[in-house]
Amino acid sequence: MSNSGAWPSLDYDGWKDTLATLHLWTQIVGKVRLERTPWINHSWHVPLYVTARGFGTSPIPAGERVFEIDFDFVRHSLDITVSDGRQASVPLVARSVADFYGEVMGHLDALGVPTSIHTTPSEIPNGTPFELDRHHNAYDPDAAQRFWRVLASLHRVFQRFRARYVGKSSPVHFFWGSFDLAVTRFCGWPAPEHPAGIPALPDWVAREAYSHEVSSLGFWPGGEQFPHPILYAYAYPTPEGFAEAAPRPEGTTWSADLGEYVLPYEVVRNAPDPEAAILDFAQDTYVAAADLAGWDRAALEWPEGAQGPRGR
Repeated sequence: MSNSGAWPSLDYDGWKDTLATLHLWTQIVGKVRLERTPWINHSWHVPLYVTARGFGTSPIPAGERVFEIDFDFVRHSLDITVSDGRQASVPLVARSVADFYGEVMGHLDALGVPTSIHTTPSEIPNGTPFELDRHHNAYDPDAAQRFWRVLASLHRVFQRFRARYVGKSSPVHFFWGSFDLAVTRFCGWPAPEHPAGIPALPDWVAREAYSHEVSSLGFWPGGEQFPHPILYAYAYPTPEGFAEAAPRPEGTTWSADLGEYVLPYEVVRNAPDPEAAILDFAQDTYVAAADLAGWDRAALEWPEGAQGPRGR
């Protein structure tokens, strides 16, 4: 059983209020990046990235300057840093989304990087605009830090998996809309138009995100309809026979409701080798999707640890 600090417990019911508040806080920060960053295919200009202390935006353009916004789950602060040397911090404590939004926007104004964002939450049905949301106001620092530690461990493993692919692959990034960490592989072929219909997300965004065939791996901390943290894997379009592929490790199941394979995080953290369990899950679901869809795997893959194209 793994009880190491790399794979802490993350019971959904125990931190769901903090999760809901943190989800909305990340949307505020993510939308700042969205508004100021040139559009990149598949919305790759909007996610956050895991850091050594939490997750953050990476540099955001601001005229001839750049700035970054980082969640620090060690010191429990949101740090805004501008390339001209100015900076500001917002304490991460129990406070409403409205208060957090107001303080972040006020600091951006004071730092000379004022930014106007669309304040309705994305991918959340019937979401309350940030400036009006005083219902979500929880923050458990221990839970937030455990969540970040899980993401940091998963980032390391997902990077290993990403390194095995020479075809187009996304970065390992954290989508604040769906609130999940993901890495996605592409074969290069156009895909059928996605049906879209994602709550509070324009249909054209979803369709552009899935404009080409994909095999995707990710981690989601859970929600009201599925109250457990899980690793997931899916393909779009879903090839015939994918749901019957029965990949490793033990505990992996096909969710017809989600249309993807799921592996409970508790199974992973209690495995003799959590990293190996994740890589088995990632590899088996990818191989099933790629083989069933007829991807040219010989052209798209390379050995882990290879240096330069094809190891040369």
